[in-house]
Amino acid sequence: MLCLRKAYLFALRRYQARTLSSDLLLSQINNCTHEDEVFSLVGRNKARLSEKHVGIALNVLWQLQKKKPLLLRTSDYVRNHSQFLALCILAENKVEHMENEVIVDTLYSIQRLNVEDHDSLAGVLVTEAWKRLERLSLPALSKFALCLYKQRRQFSPVIGKIAHIVDMRLDSIEDIRILSVLMISISDVISQSFRDRLLKKAEQLLGEEDEVYFNYAKRITQFLQNVKLTYYPLLEKCNKIFLKSASQLDLHNISIIFGLYEQLGFDSAEFRLVAERLLSESIDDYHDPETFSKLFFILGPMAGSKVRERLLVTAAHVAEGFSSHQVLGILKTMQKMKCRNSHLLKNFLKSSVIPADTAAIIRVLAMLPSSQVEEIIVNKATAILPQCNLQHLNYIATALIKWNHYDQLHWQNTSELCVKLLQKINDCGFQRLRKAGNLNLLLEELTHVNGEWFQEVIREQTVATCQHLIDQVTWANVLQLSFFLIKTNHRCPSLLDRIASVTVENTDKIHPFEMYFILCLFSVLNYEPPGNEEFFESCIQHLTSNLSCFETHHLVLLGYVLAVAGYFPPALIKTIFNVSFLSKLDAQLEVLSDTLKQRVRSRLMKLNRAVCLECPEFHIPWFHEHYCHHIFYTGRSRINPLRQHIHKMLAEILGGSHYTRVSVLTPYYYEIDFECILDKNKKPLSYMAQNILLGALEGIHWRCDIKVEERKALPPGAQRIALELLDSKAFIKGSHHLKGEAAVKKRHLEMLGYRVIQIPHFEWNSMVLSTKGEQLEYLRRCLYETQ
Repeated sequence: MLCLRKAYLFALRRYQARTLSSDLLLSQINNCTHEDEVFSLVGRNKARLSEKHVGIALNVLWQLQKKKPLLLRTSDYVRNHSQFLALCILAENKVEHMENEVIVDTLYSIQRLNVEDHDSLAGVLVTEAWKRLERLSLPALSKFALCLYKQRRQFSPVIGKIAHIVDMRLDSIEDIRILSVLMISISDVISQSFRDRLLKKAEQLLGEEDEVYFNYAKRITQFLQNVKLTYYPLLEKCNKIFLKSASQLDLHNISIIFGLYEQLGFDSAEFRLVAERLLSESIDDYHDPETFSKLFFILGPMAGSKVRERLLVTAAHVAEGFSSHQVLGILKTMQKMKCRNSHLLKNFLKSSVIPADTAAIIRVLAMLPSSQVEEIIVNKATAILPQCNLQHLNYIATALIKWNHYDQLHWQNTSELCVKLLQKINDCGFQRLRKAGNLNLLLEELTHVNGEWFQEVIREQTVATCQHLIDQVTWANVLQLSFFLIKTNHRCPSLLDRIASVTVENTDKIHPFEMYFILCLFSVLNYEPPGNEEFFESCIQHLTSNLSCFETHHLVLLGYVLAVAGYFPPALIKTIFNVSFLSKLDAQLEVLSDTLKQRVRSRLMKLNRAVCLECPEFHIPWFHEHYCHHIFYTGRSRINPLRQHIHKMLAEILGGSHYTRVSVLTPYYYEIDFECILDKNKKPLSYMAQNILLGALEGIHWRCDIKVEERKALPPGAQRIALELLDSKAFIKGSHHLKGEAAVKKRHLEMLGYRVIQIPHFEWNSMVLSTKGEQLEYLRRCLYETQ
């Protein structure tokens, strides 16, 4: 008995000593400040290392690397060290005894140390973690999911299992870090309903105005790009976080965010302002091809002339170091900057094998001045045709049409090849449309499809395909469908009515910014759906309750769209015509593209004009006199032959050229083609001021003959008449229905006291008016017949 007691006490002391020794070893590993210290401890204590020691040692090695700047990390040295290999062997042998969190931490550590995904240890750890999936805590589950995502296993069964677990436990997740990691990891295997639940949860957990949320916001934006969804509530939240995190906005992060925004079709003028300022200040820090190409891509399109020149000079110096991918990015950016370099494009075309890249290069080539079609271009396009979607087909067809239009198909052989290729493109386009069975996929393909080939060849078939799929129109895709119909300039009542009804039924689900584009469709096409008042009032109520969702220039565009439709919400009008708002707008305009800048300024002028004419009760002053004077009097043009011809006929009908004026500017700067005045007995009144004689008409500029302020009061009963020539742009494609802007102009001219006579191009150019006598009779009827 005594012997047994002694043996027990000896064993107990030995166990306690070993435990204390092991705890000491664990503490020593944790306190290491250099990788060699870790390897030294591992080498001296290899036989005593438990699974916990091994896991901690690998984690410490990663933490030591993590503290170093990226360029100073020594992952290769660590991975190739003999003691690291020993650690990996020990980990592989002890993996079954590891705790759940240790398995995941070990997998994460070796992955961050750039151990190959096919390494045996990585495979064993993934397998063991998969077995314990149900028992993993949420932090461990998110880290494991991230490891699988980094291994490009987005579609593996284990990711599907993780998605199922997240679905079951979503309500218990209260940490946005955990949620954001899980969201991007499972984004490729989730249903639409599950996606929407994740978005709502992210909205709930994502805080604002705090730098700590920067990486989480970046992940959520990445998730939206992964699922191809422009979900404005979350994007706006993320954008606010990015704006509050200027200290973290280096070139790398700005590049990532801009790339995500571009793919999502989201734009933030405020973010552009911040990015432009930060990058312009650090432009001299980037000279290597990789970082400079990122800088050029972001800063080039929005930089001022001096910064652009510096970027182009640097690009020339480092051009030889660019990869093919960087060359394509640089050239696309130069296209936006209206710079040309066909040499780089043609060189890259020869080595390109990806259909999307080849189509994009052909598209950019066609935009270059005096670019000639070589046989390599035609052969390359022919080879990729079967793999092209509608967007790529459109790129190639548009290029061929442009080259043919400018007579750049110089060789007979090339011309014949291009004709055959264009026919093949047409056949591929029609075949793809006939096979389309999913409206969402079709609209995704059509996002960047536009131009002559689309409008003249496949537009009608595309609209017919959308009508065939009309039952698939939901609140989630009305925005994309609206974009498409605006682009087609096609008035399809069944699709428009469906969009209106879906919008009214789901107003609370549609983001205000998306609502703007839906209203734009009905405003541009001048279409009133059944229940027009209910439709517009429902939309306007939703919009005015959420004006804070819009950037300043977007509010101007929204106000103009509603004004064209005849709606002037007081809350919106008072917000726009405010000194502080207009000052903020001026600042934002500085970073917008030239095209968008001009559009916003033009829309603000037209909105100002509409409010002055239609809502005098708002007491908004007309403050665009100088702007209009600059636009109209600096952009002078000659009177075209058709105007001269009609002006002569009007003079013949009225009794002389002094009874009519050509190209007149009205108050509020509407331009009308012809003006005359008839008294109460339908007799023409002569203009009092000296007018231009017909004999001198051909040599003058039209804007010199009148000043807006010269209008005089008319005799009682007299009436000003405005004759307007309407070309095809004033009408819906293939119909006689006026578009919104033409209808508004008529409405406003009538408010200014005119009787408006509109002469449609399809009437004036018809066979019925093929002779001068018939044209004179037509104009006479327009002038003198009672309305």
